[in-house]
Amino acid sequence: MDRTTCVIPAHEYRRVRWINGAGWTREIHAEPGGEGWAWRLSIAEVEADAPFSLLPGVDRELVLLEGDGLRLRFDDGETRELLPPHQRLRFAGDRALGGQPLDGRAVAFNLMWRRDAVATQLWHRPLAGPMVLFMDPGTTWVVYLLAGRAHLEGDDPLPSMAMGDTALLGAPEGRARYVLDGGGEALLVRIDARAGQAAG
Repeated sequence: MDRTTCVIPAHEYRRVRWINGAGWTREIHAEPGGEGWAWRLSIAEVEADAPFSLLPGVDRELVLLEGDGLRLRFDDGETRELLPPHQRLRFAGDRALGGQPLDGRAVAFNLMWRRDAVATQLWHRPLAGPMVLFMDPGTTWVVYLLAGRAHLEGDDPLPSMAMGDTALLGAPEGRARYVLDGGGEALLVRIDARAGQAAG
């Protein structure tokens, strides 16, 4: 299996400090690894009113996973609230802002990508029958299981997924096809490399 075709169990996520040190996040995957990533997935934990890290050249999308809500206050005066069950917001990482949990604690799925390296799309979908995912070289699919159980069938055997697990699906050579089946809910992310770049 290619290193970007795997299932990452939730218990293997690495808990690290935010870049600015103001909070904690559970890193799911960064591609490539290290500081020079083109895209990164994590689970942000917001336990108090705190400034978010400034990330020049990076775009972000947050999806509320737990808590009664997350208020985002941008320095330019805009305020947005992410409310249950899974409201989300896409914004530029170089906009200064702070996050405030509406009732003690909020947890959010955090997709970050360098806008000159890759393009991304994110969907929230119920799992109620088979779903076919196609990928070409330069494309990576991410499946984050919000609830339930699921499994993926394709050229490479992959373990079953439980709530909170993440699957990374790449196609290093030629086209690949996977069938996602199960019951529950999932976040699906498609990551496409821009010209001259590699998605995974």
